Amino acid sequence: MGYKSDIEIAQESVMEPIVKVAERIGLSEDDLITYGKYKAKVDLNYLNTDKPDGKLILVTAINPTPAGEGKTTTSIGLVDALNKIGKKATGALREPSMGPVFGVKGGAAGGGYAQVVPMEDINLHFTGDFHAITAANNLLAAMIDNHIQQGNELNIDPRKITWKRCLDMNDRQLRSVIDGLGGRINGVPREDSFDITVASEVMAAFCLAAGHADLKERLSKLIIGYTYGKPSEHKPVTAGDLHAEGAMTALLKDALYPNIVQTLEHNPVFIHGGPFANIAHGCNSVTATKMALKSADYAVTEAGFGADLGAEKFMDIKCRMTGLKPNAIVIVATVRALKYNGGVPKAQLNEENIDAVKAGIPNLTRHISNIKNVFHVPCVVAVNAFPTDTARELELVRKTCEEMGVNVIVSEVWAKGGEGGKDLAKEVVRLCDMDNSGFTYSYELEGSIEEKMNRIVRSVYGGRKAVFTAAAHKQAEELEKNGYGNLPICVAKTQYSFTDDPKVLGAPDDFDVTVRNVRLCAGAGFVVVLTGDINTMPGLPKVPAAVNIDVDENGKITGLF
Repeated sequence: MGYKSDIEIAQESVMEPIVKVAERIGLSEDDLITYGKYKAKVDLNYLNTDKPDGKLILVTAINPTPAGEGKTTTSIGLVDALNKIGKKATGALREPSMGPVFGVKGGAAGGGYAQVVPMEDINLHFTGDFHAITAANNLLAAMIDNHIQQGNELNIDPRKITWKRCLDMNDRQLRSVIDGLGGRINGVPREDSFDITVASEVMAAFCLAAGHADLKERLSKLIIGYTYGKPSEHKPVTAGDLHAEGAMTALLKDALYPNIVQTLEHNPVFIHGGPFANIAHGCNSVTATKMALKSADYAVTEAGFGADLGAEKFMDIKCRMTGLKPNAIVIVATVRALKYNGGVPKAQLNEENIDAVKAGIPNLTRHISNIKNVFHVPCVVAVNAFPTDTARELELVRKTCEEMGVNVIVSEVWAKGGEGGKDLAKEVVRLCDMDNSGFTYSYELEGSIEEKMNRIVRSVYGGRKAVFTAAAHKQAEELEKNGYGNLPICVAKTQYSFTDDPKVLGAPDDFDVTVRNVRLCAGAGFVVVLTGDINTMPGLPKVPAAVNIDVDENGKITGLF
């Protein structure tokens, strides 16, 4: 049998009606808002059951490389594997953004025989959540400019508008624009810009909201800009000042219900929300995670990119805000990715290279150390199997990790589905039975923004210190003066390195992280600290994945990964 693409495997699967899948976790048709036969939204009343929560398993990874790690594939395969060994398990994952789907990454619904379906729907529009978030974001933008056009009662300075429009697409052309041209009837000309939808603060607030009332309260706090006057006289203007929060919440009313789909093995998975971890907090919605916990004995969720970003924010932001506490953490790696971290070009990763594994494995061991010694959560390393992995390479990884008191399990969920993850599932169950009462955050909320950022740089990244530019230092001081100093930190940083330089691989020491901008996300409830050259509107690569995506005369999609 020849090689099959992810989309071919997904399209050949026979799905069960989502109503039947949902029945297995106690959901009736009255709990569901169906979107066709194979996907649905779940009413928030499901959270009101007095059923005890299951165990929470977080899947994270080493720093991503072009070699691929397979975090989502592992998460989905682990859900199937746990059910294979007789445990009741569900998943909670992020929704894919269409920007990366058409850009570098392609589809993002797992891979091989560890996928969620309907794969095409999940990757393209799904139930419209991201469109609703885009609309809510842009409604606020329209109301800002209309307010200025209609007399500017709030005294908004157009030069100090911080709210950006957004679009769920990679489009570098929109990073910096001038709008409102064409005369007074067309608005007030000003410089403007776009974020990708997953970088919008509406997305972050949406994913952290505990219901419609909480969402509306968060939206009312969104800061859109500042008033005219001397720097000392600038006052923040909020969405609440514009009375926009009610209409924005109305646009998001149905979107706030988590989506439920199924794996290839017909196990339920909640997919909801999707902020990027390099520019936002990188976790699916709080409501989806809580539903997964209510629905099963084991809930598997993931955090974006490497553990230095996604897992750190999962624990320091999401867990801190909700009281969630992971029982076990899976760190995903591949031998190929370790060799890449060891300096081997992508074209040579299929060749055995023990020295390269030795050189690259410190990236993995630093993540292990952070999970064990900073956050104090039991963990396991899942090595995604590739045919080119050699016994000697795998043994080196196993021996190195076991010296740190962490087991290594080779995962074959991509090739075998749940059957290929049974050993991983058994180890996760063992870890979940351990005591996780020692769980801690990487920093306390008390202290200055700079002190908290320094704590992250030293304890999580392994660096020396955070260096704030003069502008960033002033921004941090201003936020502290206005009472926002005790909020969690959300670091915007390259995902490819522990440092702020994407070219520095492995586990470097003795480096500084430069902070160039500090901004408040009052609706989300955290302070964003921007480092390096992070951009909130990605561009397309030279050959976008979009050029390989097509639809035949029967409506069948091809080329979607």
